[in-house]
Amino acid sequence: MTDPHTPPAPNLALIQQVQRARMLHDAQAVPSALDVGYWVECKPAVDGGYPTPRAGGWIILTTRIQSDAHWALIKAATQAGRLGYKSKISTSPAPGQANAEVRMIVVRTRDADDPADVERVRAALVELELHPVRYERD
Repeated sequence: MTDPHTPPAPNLALIQQVQRARMLHDAQAVPSALDVGYWVECKPAVDGGYPTPRAGGWIILTTRIQSDAHWALIKAATQAGRLGYKSKISTSPAPGQANAEVRMIVVRTRDADDPADVERVRAALVELELHPVRYERD
């Protein structure tokens, strides 16, 4: 007999199917052309493992007009494995955001306590001529 207070196990196959569909959508997405959803994401072509509980991310601010060009650079570098385990770009301003034209790009790293990897990703962003404004730990 099952305990009625115990939640059912998550359907991992369904979750993976939804995630694959989302990544297929995001692969073709043009950030400045979207008004729905809040983020477009990409991941490396070769999976490099999961983030730790200490993950973090570099924050880059851009404008709606520059977002497509900046996202193309980030997306290509992420897919090539030169950045973190995932990158994402906002497709609309955050609620209450003062400047509605600003968009945020987040380049995620697996472990904020790995200074060599955090610095490697920062240096790769600077090489792309994209300068992060800050690093945030989860």
